[in-house]
Amino acid sequence: MLAHSSTILGAYQFSGFKLGEQKTVEELANLDKEDESLAKWKASLGIGPGGTKRQITVINLTLTSGDPSLPQPIVLDPQNPQPIKIKEGAHYSVNIHFRVNHGIVSGLRYLHIVKRVGVVVDKMEQMLGSYAPSPDGNAYSKTFPEEEAPSGMLARGKYTVRSRVMDDDGKVPYVGKFLFPFF
Repeated sequence: MLAHSSTILGAYQFSGFKLGEQKTVEELANLDKEDESLAKWKASLGIGPGGTKRQITVINLTLTSGDPSLPQPIVLDPQNPQPIKIKEGAHYSVNIHFRVNHGIVSGLRYLHIVKRVGVVVDKMEQMLGSYAPSPDGNAYSKTFPEEEAPSGMLARGKYTVRSRVMDDDGKVPYVGKFLFPFF
C-alpha cells in the first residue's frame, strides 16, 4: 500500500547529505563586507541590507500542447481548478514561471503526483536549480520535458494532479491541485 500523498509528494532525501548552516540575507550581506568587488557582486544578486526573507513567487504554471483545438498556453490556476480536457495520446509540456525575491534560493524543485481513482499512476520530480533575484526584476522560466497523455480504453477517466514547488530547506512556496479528464 502506498503512503499518504504528503509523504509521496515530498522530495527525495539523499543519505549522507547534510545541508550547510542556513544564513539570513543580512548575515550574507555582512560577510566579507570590506571586499568592494564582492559587495558589488552581492548587490547584483539582490543580497544587501534590509532583505529579511527568502521568498519565491510562482507567477504561473502553464500547459502547452501541439493540439490546435486547445488554447495556447493553458494557465493552470490552483485557486480556480477547472477541469482541463486534453485529448488521449496528446503530447504536452508544463512550464513554470517564477520570481525570486530578497535572496538566493538553492535546490529549487518542482514535484507532482498524478492519481486516478486514488491510486498514484505517475510521480515527477524536476530540479529547477538555484537562483538569485534577477537584477532587472524579470521572472525565471523553466519548461519540463514533453509528456504524453494517457490513451486507450483503460486509461480513460479523471486524473488528479497535485503539485508543489519546494527548496532544499523544505520550504513550500507553491501548492496546486488540477483535474484532467481524458475521454
